[in-house]
Amino acid sequence: MEVILLERIARLGAVGDVVKVKNGYGRNFLIPEKKALRASEENKKLFEERRHIIEEQNAKAKAEAEAKAKLLGNVKLTLVRQASQEGKLYGSVTVRDIAEALKEAGHDIPKSQIIVSASMKTIGEYPVRLTLHAEVIATVSVNVIRVENEAE
Repeated sequence: MEVILLERIARLGAVGDVVKVKNGYGRNFLIPEKKALRASEENKKLFEERRHIIEEQNAKAKAEAEAKAKLLGNVKLTLVRQASQEGKLYGSVTVRDIAEALKEAGHDIPKSQIIVSASMKTIGEYPVRLTLHAEVIATVSVNVIRVENEAE
């Protein structure tokens, strides 16, 4: 299936690109989420007529994401968890835990935008990436501690 992208999608293309994707990905995700249109002649003409509006919307979304990234640039989260004497956690820190901690800190970031590169199963400090926009990625530091008085 060929689609016209309405926004930049990582590892796929930029606004206005006509790309070939698997039928299920296009039909079940890209088109319902309004990230793409089917690449018919009618839709190509419609897209070209509205291209400047779509590009303005994407530029505005990117600017908002960059502003949010500046706010998140120096955020350090501290999560208190039960752990053994060796520092191994009883369980692990999940994306949900990080999303809740960000919300408590005043930043409402959806779980789908939080990327944890390594599992957090021990006490320590971990970098966590936040994909605020396809072109804007912020990094937050998450410090996992055993008891509250260990936090600096």
